[in-house]
Amino acid sequence: MAKDEASGLGIGGGHRLAPLDPDKAAAWLADLKTAAEARECPRLAALLTAGGPQVERLGAVLDLSSYLNNQMQQHPEWLEALFGQDARDRIAERIATLRKPPATDQGESALMKELRLVKREVSLLIALRDLFGAATPAETTADLSDLAEAAIGAAVRFCLAEAHRSGKLVLRHPEDPETDCGLFVLGMGKLGGGELNYSSDVDLIVFFEESAGICADPVEAVDTLSKLVRRLVRIVGESTADGYVFRTDLRLRPDPGAMPLAISVDTALTYYEGSGRNWERAAMIKARPIAGDRAAGEAFLQELTPFVWRKYLDFAAIADIQAMKTRIDRHRGFDDIGVAGHNVKLGRGGIREVEFFVQAQQLIAGGRAPRLRQRRTDKALAELAAGGWIAAETEAELVSDYWFLRRIEHCIQMVADEQSHTLPDNDAGLERIARLAAFEDRAAFSKALLAQLSRVDRRYTRLFSDGRDRETSAIEEAGFKGLLASDDDPQALARLSELGFSRAADVARIVRSWSYGRYRATRSETAREHMVKVLPMLLKAFSGAKDPDGAIAAFDTFLAGLPSGIQFFSLIASNPRVLDLLALIITSAPALRDTIAARPHVFDALLDPAFFDEVPDRELMSERLAMFLTEADGYEDVLARLRIFASEQRFLVGARLLSGVVDVGEAGLAFSNIADVVLEATLNAVTQAFAARHGHVAGARIALLGMGRLGSRELTAGSDVDLILLYDHAEAVEESDGEKPLSPGLYFARLTQRLIAALTIPMREGVLYEVDFRLRPSGNMGPLATRIDSFRRYQFDEAWTWERMALTRSRPIAGDPKLCAEVTRTVRDILSQPREESTTSHDVGDMRRRIERDKPAKGALDLKLRPGGLIDLEFLAQWALLTGRADLDLVGAPTADVLDAADLAAGIEAGCDLAAAMRCYTCVTQILRLGPGDVHRVKDLPPGLADRLVRALEADGTDALEPLLAETAAAVRTVFDALLPAATSNEARTEAATSARHRA
Repeated sequence: MAKDEASGLGIGGGHRLAPLDPDKAAAWLADLKTAAEARECPRLAALLTAGGPQVERLGAVLDLSSYLNNQMQQHPEWLEALFGQDARDRIAERIATLRKPPATDQGESALMKELRLVKREVSLLIALRDLFGAATPAETTADLSDLAEAAIGAAVRFCLAEAHRSGKLVLRHPEDPETDCGLFVLGMGKLGGGELNYSSDVDLIVFFEESAGICADPVEAVDTLSKLVRRLVRIVGESTADGYVFRTDLRLRPDPGAMPLAISVDTALTYYEGSGRNWERAAMIKARPIAGDRAAGEAFLQELTPFVWRKYLDFAAIADIQAMKTRIDRHRGFDDIGVAGHNVKLGRGGIREVEFFVQAQQLIAGGRAPRLRQRRTDKALAELAAGGWIAAETEAELVSDYWFLRRIEHCIQMVADEQSHTLPDNDAGLERIARLAAFEDRAAFSKALLAQLSRVDRRYTRLFSDGRDRETSAIEEAGFKGLLASDDDPQALARLSELGFSRAADVARIVRSWSYGRYRATRSETAREHMVKVLPMLLKAFSGAKDPDGAIAAFDTFLAGLPSGIQFFSLIASNPRVLDLLALIITSAPALRDTIAARPHVFDALLDPAFFDEVPDRELMSERLAMFLTEADGYEDVLARLRIFASEQRFLVGARLLSGVVDVGEAGLAFSNIADVVLEATLNAVTQAFAARHGHVAGARIALLGMGRLGSRELTAGSDVDLILLYDHAEAVEESDGEKPLSPGLYFARLTQRLIAALTIPMREGVLYEVDFRLRPSGNMGPLATRIDSFRRYQFDEAWTWERMALTRSRPIAGDPKLCAEVTRTVRDILSQPREESTTSHDVGDMRRRIERDKPAKGALDLKLRPGGLIDLEFLAQWALLTGRADLDLVGAPTADVLDAADLAAGIEAGCDLAAAMRCYTCVTQILRLGPGDVHRVKDLPPGLADRLVRALEADGTDALEPLLAETAAAVRTVFDALLPAATSNEARTEAATSARHRA
């Protein structure tokens, strides 16, 4: 505060405010001085006599705002109170008086007078802080929202207490009417978001819990409480000699033409679940309990979470929100950006466009990203930027634009306390707004406003792609006007040929069939409308494929399997950048294509802003899964959400792999990390659900051991998982302590069965993983779950060579940390046990040749079975660990890492880099797993997949792929034969044969 203001009004701020008419401003100041003297406000009178910057600002406000002028002239004591007290503190103090318990001797008229006087005083102080530049627009809106919340709360407490005294209600806590009353008021819109504007009405919805039982006559509950709401509206909204508090609007409630003013929670939930629309979802983003039983209000909003926040990305919401904005534009006639007469809320580039920009993206992704569930617009923009959904630059611009426009909105409303958002259409009126907003003149104001409006409009248009000022449809613009006609249109066929389709008539026939509604995805009229909008984009994307005609045919197959089309086509319309990747997937990766067709929501994963930037590590993935599971509604929903998460994440890795975003070497680790976190979460869910029925076994501990490719972190797309479940418990325990007790052995066997079912049972979202427990002790003949001491004893005393080989690719992935550490030590002890090297070498070599004899390779791409292929390398790595040629710290490491570190002299002598060969095979295998399952020759691969292999292996074209693999396999086989010659001893052959039977 400046020196000459130190003893003045506690407002602060540094805005330079200029009146329209200095003479009038001086006259108004004289009138205010007279009023101050008459109302015994000596410090104010003295300040007005002395003059200074504060007085100049007051004079400008008196001249620019008739409403604020009236408040100061009628109540100069409100300014007098600011000597020696900061206006912000005075605002908080006056609002606090409204939060007191209702006085038993205060009547309705006294309450109404108190509310109106407090509201007028606080509104004046809020306006002065805003206009003087002492408060940001965010502070102004927050103070206004606090005032409204306190006033409505006071009115609700009064109405409840009065109804209790009259015998209509029976409150549980008459001295504190709101607590446990079951009735609650939701503040909607800007009140809910804490962003109320200066002369705003307040949007409210009133609900009640019938189970609270506060109505003396439960049959009349709706009528009784609706009358209470009418009284509330009158107390707050009626204009009296003292003014009004807030105009109220109850039309955001469900079906306002038919529903009562007070709606039961059960009725509301039924409505939203069955009939709720996207605009109501958008409205509920800002909903906040502001009065009544706030705990019941929060519980209601929690119940409403699945309605507002969908599990899947919801791009159909964009179309609905855009349709709302279009209806507003048409109804109000908002076509152009301007200054004079422009509506800063609903017009182009206005406040509503910023809000819709935010809410559309919140509805799309808020179900998957809870951090986006912000009520305040600026906070939501910050989270959108933090999550990568928008650029930091976009956030900074829109936050700045939003608060600029909100400040202009306040200036419009402060002139006469009118709920207007429209700028004056004359120069004098615009000059008034410009000066209230602390601009030097109308020209400077107009320049700044146009810049802000244009920037908002540009951002909004990019998001919604609404095609303003377009008189022709997208399909006509693209030259396909006759494409959907019943007969071939020459112009459309010519356009298809120009794009590169060689059989234009066949393509046109396929495309026409989509418009007939024969597929589920195009059965509804809405779906077909969405399809027509994106058709030019689809055709252009598929025309870039190596075989455009084949791409359309593949898309036709995909579309035939799609369960619905609205969301899919909306997604494409909103995210055209993913079309090229979609075309690649559909033409080259049947596994990914079939996943989209069966579960279209997995395509959401491609729209994650981090898609091109990161491959989430286990910690980050676990964090995201935990967040996604927090809102699960029971065990079945947990299993469903696990499937959604796993399928999306696997699809995401596959798509990244196909597109080259992720290095092939990272894919195995990424797929394995997904399995790790999902299996851990599944085990936790199963354990909890199982214990709810069967209780706990004293001292119980579980360790889930990952084996095979999961154990060595080399999973591919579509891999099943090999598991062993180990457990331990207190020695003396005989059974579990639950409602249905079980003996320990049976308890853990049944628990394992539940785990297998949780992973493999088909649900609408598919299965999690196919699982294999055959690597447990004694294979299919042994118990499903094994106690740790039995496991240890079996492995030391009875295990075959192949079982010890399997242990080299094992690692604990979930369970009790101490037991997992014990299992790790046990495996190391088992593998370090002395053994005859020659026997181990003969066993491994003989086993490989038996596999080769019984399961010959099917072609050049059968890398697992072909001589010198994956099995050769995996067996060499396992043999190295069993014979001390590789450190046991590498147990559970990828095969290439083991081969890199192993002491294999034969490989060096032969000039064969076994680790490089393994990485080559891993690369090919990861990519092939995305393609057709029965292709064993390069010539049969989809062109896009073959090209991906060429790029990954840096080969000289597709013709070089098979020779490259053959050369690698020959070198590997040479090393294998040198290190592991065929077994010659009968003993070795017998063991290999027996172990094969044992495994089966």
